[in-house]
Amino acid sequence: MLEAGLWGLGAASALVLGAFIGLVGSVPRRFVALAMAFGAGALISALAFDLTEDAFAHGGTLPVAGGLAAGALVFFAGNQMLHRRGAARRGTRMAKAADNGPAIVLGAMLDGIPESVVLGTTLLGGGGVGVPFLAAVFLSNVPEALSAAADLRREGHRPPWIIGLWVAVALVSGLAAALGYGLLGEMGSSAVPLIQAFAAGAILTMLADTMIPEAFADGGDLTGLATVFGFATAFLLSTIS
Repeated sequence: MLEAGLWGLGAASALVLGAFIGLVGSVPRRFVALAMAFGAGALISALAFDLTEDAFAHGGTLPVAGGLAAGALVFFAGNQMLHRRGAARRGTRMAKAADNGPAIVLGAMLDGIPESVVLGTTLLGGGGVGVPFLAAVFLSNVPEALSAAADLRREGHRPPWIIGLWVAVALVSGLAAALGYGLLGEMGSSAVPLIQAFAAGAILTMLADTMIPEAFADGGDLTGLATVFGFATAFLLSTIS
């Protein structure tokens, strides 16, 4: 559990790094958007070849279909709950102006917890951490936190407060990875494909609902190319890992 938690914390530390860059530097918003598109493409590749394919190989059709559907519905329900509690719809220009700090952080947790749980479950069965998936999570976290930190500062929040928020998110993500290994591992190896498919469904819904629209809003016509580049990079990394 400790190793899984540390891997989850390491991947989530990209959120703190991205927030720091967003506070001390002036990164063009279009560059941030294209970096987000690259990370989204990398995550899509990791979901397809590190999660769904592996889940199907070990569990078959029913766990994959059920897990994907359940993960998508759970993320959708959580996201709708955030909207009803006052968070603007992420992935739109309106969200940048209307979101408050707690809403942004809650959204980041909703995005990051499934990723962290997956990192924990990749260690089940004595295997090592899934390097392509770890890299994809890290690459997608940096631009997300960079953009949000810059927006929070423009809203008048102080840098120590902003960094503290992202540190809290990173710690929660590390805990989620540890629980993903410890608690879900007790369910036995037969449950792993269902867990993998559930997380894949949740993360894929998040990408379509938040990251890709937000990337396109500022990245424009180059967003598709950056997404494919990220997908190809993560796939090639998976072939040599």
